[in-house]
Amino acid sequence: MHVLVTGGAGFIGSAVVRELLAAGHGVRVLDAGGRGPPGRLPAGVQVIRGDVRDPDAVDAAVRGVHAVSHQAAKVGLGVDLDDLPGYAGANDLGTAVLLASMARARVRHLVLASSMVIYGEGGYRCVEHGPIAPPPRTREDLAAGRFEPLCPTCGRSLRPVLVGEDAVPDPRNAYAVSKLSQELLGRVWARESGGRMTALRYHNVFGPGLPHDTPYAGVAAIFVSALRRGAAPRVFEDGGQRRDFVHVDDVARATVTALQERHADGSAAAVSADPSPAVRAYNVGSGVQRTVGDLATTLAEVMGGPTPVVTGEYRLGDVRHVTADTARIRHELHWTAMVDFREGLRTLTMTG
Repeated sequence: MHVLVTGGAGFIGSAVVRELLAAGHGVRVLDAGGRGPPGRLPAGVQVIRGDVRDPDAVDAAVRGVHAVSHQAAKVGLGVDLDDLPGYAGANDLGTAVLLASMARARVRHLVLASSMVIYGEGGYRCVEHGPIAPPPRTREDLAAGRFEPLCPTCGRSLRPVLVGEDAVPDPRNAYAVSKLSQELLGRVWARESGGRMTALRYHNVFGPGLPHDTPYAGVAAIFVSALRRGAAPRVFEDGGQRRDFVHVDDVARATVTALQERHADGSAAAVSADPSPAVRAYNVGSGVQRTVGDLATTLAEVMGGPTPVVTGEYRLGDVRHVTADTARIRHELHWTAMVDFREGLRTLTMTG
């Protein structure tokens, strides 16, 4: 199989490229930055330097491939409303240009790098009212240190539960809206072209090459940057936010598994209850719940740095808990995360 990886010189994209090559597949990369930092991409990989919003570059990249792993995206939560055009342009327009090119070239298989951020808050249950989708947390509650969502009907505390792929999307920032839009565009493309889209909803990805010191960096990268300066990681809220941290090598394996399994015979879709079996979404996570405080503490131990400081600070767009139900990808694609959390953090800290 010959695969185009958009954004293939990026953090996750380059890991997907290496995994594809190891599995014996041909790879072509489309990336606005070319090959990226020295050594990120193996020698001999064909790289087309171009923006995914450029129809000519995309047409050249799509020509002759069997499938596309769409990794190219502007990432992060967004700092303020001035970021809205950037996310809509890079992520949604870019995806639309890619899908139109794939339709013209009769490329029928797309694996889309989606995200758990489309869920908003994760799953919750009230002891009296059952499953609950809590509204966004208010500035007043967060400023007062009331971090846990409450049942909007009775005001009781809620129990966080795993979020499955059939949860109703509730995107709460510019990036999340753009990722959901990518999935919806992919659905239209699959229906109209007869293609197959697999949306992989990556949870909190970490590992070597994770970008540092940008407003869009993940929390693991921010903690590592602080520890390298000799500073204590600053943990927002009370550190009890639950997340699913998954290593980039596991994410790359999941992506290649989806490309292979879903491209081969569609068997995963065939056993699905999805009304449109050409479209299937999967959570990609470790399946283990950990808190942001756990992450900061483990990183400080691994790096021999100062003890994290819990600050009580908050960001209004953040959600409290979101952790993955990974049953679908385990049962249908026979994939499970393999990288140990602590050892995976060691690989993160060994890179610049």
